[in-house]
Amino acid sequence: MPGTGLLRTKSVEQSRADTDEPDTRLRKNLTVFDLVVFGVAVTIGAGIFTMTARTAGNIAGPGVSLSFVIAAVACGLAALCYAEFASTVPVAGSAYTYSYATFGEFVAWIIGWDLLLEFALGAAVVGKGWSEYLQSVLEIVGLNVKTSVPLGGLEFDWGAVLLAVVLTIVLAAGVKLSARVSQVITGIKIAVILLVIVAGIGYISGANYHPFIPAPETGGGGSSGLNQSLLSLIAGGSTSNFGVFGVLAGAAIVFFAFIGFDVVATTAEETRNPQRDMPRGIMGSLAIVTVLYVAVALVVTGMVPYKALATKPDGTKATLATAFSAHGVTWAAAVISVGALAGLTTVVMVLMLGQVRVLFAMSRDGLLPRPLAHTSGATGTPVRATLLVGVALVIAAGFFSADKLEEMVNVGTLAAFILVSVGVLILRRTRPDLPRSFRTPAVPLVPILAVLACVWVMLNLTTVTWLRFIGWMVAGVVLYFAYGYRNSRLAKLEREQTATVTAAPE
Repeated sequence: MPGTGLLRTKSVEQSRADTDEPDTRLRKNLTVFDLVVFGVAVTIGAGIFTMTARTAGNIAGPGVSLSFVIAAVACGLAALCYAEFASTVPVAGSAYTYSYATFGEFVAWIIGWDLLLEFALGAAVVGKGWSEYLQSVLEIVGLNVKTSVPLGGLEFDWGAVLLAVVLTIVLAAGVKLSARVSQVITGIKIAVILLVIVAGIGYISGANYHPFIPAPETGGGGSSGLNQSLLSLIAGGSTSNFGVFGVLAGAAIVFFAFIGFDVVATTAEETRNPQRDMPRGIMGSLAIVTVLYVAVALVVTGMVPYKALATKPDGTKATLATAFSAHGVTWAAAVISVGALAGLTTVVMVLMLGQVRVLFAMSRDGLLPRPLAHTSGATGTPVRATLLVGVALVIAAGFFSADKLEEMVNVGTLAAFILVSVGVLILRRTRPDLPRSFRTPAVPLVPILAVLACVWVMLNLTTVTWLRFIGWMVAGVVLYFAYGYRNSRLAKLEREQTATVTAAPE
C-alpha cells in the first residue's frame, strides 16, 4: 500500500480484487452495444431538447454550433484518457477509482465528492426539464394539468418526483433491464432528432446565419460582473453575451450536453469484456452525439433568426419546438415534445446509474458507510445505494429550482476530466508494466491538450459558479476528515500494519 495518510494509494491489483468480494460483487452483463446506448442515452437529451435553442438565443447566436465543436474537442481529448483508464482499471467508480490509484486517497475523495455533485445536479436539472415536457405532452392530448403545484411555501414538482420513483425501481431491478429500457427509448429519441434535421432543412434561410457570431451585447440581457464568464472578466471584457466570448461561454454551457462518456466508465466493472469494449463504447457514443448536436444546431439557427430563440421577458424559454412553431409546423412541435420526454427519461436514468456506481465504489472503500456497497443476490445491484440516490433526487427535483445548476454540473465534470488526463501520465510512469489494451495516443501531448482544453472551458464558466463549487468542495473536505479519513479500508489496514510493527519483539 504505497503512501500513507492523505497520500495512501489503492493499487490496481487491489481494486480488481475487490470486484470479487461476494457481498459487493456486480454482475457482468453489459456489451459494447449496451455501452454505446448508455453513452448516447445520457448525452442526447438536455443539449438538444432544452439547451441548443436558448444558448443560441441568449449567448452565442448561430455560433452555438461552434460552441458544440469546442466542447466536443475538449471532451474528445479527455475521452481518450478515460478510455485507457477504463480498459486498464475496469472497476466501478470511474475518475474516483482512477484517482485512488494515482493521486492518493484525499484526491480520490475530492473527485468522488465532485462526481456525486455532477450526477446529482445533472439528474435534478434534467428531471425538471422532463417535468416541463410532460406538461406539454399532457396539453397536446387535451389535459391542462400543471406538473408543478404550490405546496406550503414551496413548489412541488410531482412530475419530476414521479420520474425519480419509476427510474429508481428500474435501476434497482438490474443493470441489464436498465440497458434494455435505454435501447428502446434511445431509439425513439434518435428518430425524433433525425425528423428535426430532415424536416427543418426545408425551412433554412441563409440570412439567419448572418452574423454568424453576433456583436457583443451589453445591458439588457447581457451577462456582466459575477454573471459573466471568468475568462471575459479576467480579459477585461464587459460581457460574455455574444461575440467571441459568447461563443466560448456557450461552449462552457453546452458542455453539459456532452456529459455521458464518463458515466459509461462507471459501468466498467459490469462489462463482459471491458478491455475491448470500454474504449469502443466511450469513443463511439461521443462521435455519434457530436455529429447530431452540430447538425441540429445548424438547422435550428438556420430556421429562425437567433433573436427569436431568446428567453422572453415573461421568462418563457425557447426549445426546438419554437423554431417549428414559427413556421406553423405544429405537428413537428408535438412530435418533438414527445421525443424530448422520452429522451430526457434516459438521461436521468443513466445519470442516476453513474451516481449510484460512484457512491457504491466510495462505500466499498469505506470512505462512506460500507453497507451502501452491499449488492442484492437477486439483482446483482447495490439496492441500498440506489434507493438513497432515488430519495435524494426526489427531494432535489421535487422541491428545488433547477435554475443556474447546469454550470455547477460542468465545473465538477471538467475537474474530473483534468485529473483523469493527468492520471494517465502518472500511471504510465509509475506502472509501465500494467497491460493496456487501449493506449491514449501521442502521450504526453493528448493528456496535456486535454487539461488545457478543460481549463479553457472552466474559465468560461461564471464567477458565481466557481464560488458555489468551492463551497461544495469545502463541505466535502470537512466530511472526509470527519468520517472518511479514519474509516477507509486503507486507513484500517494502515493501523493494523502499524500495530503489528509496534508489537513485534526487538
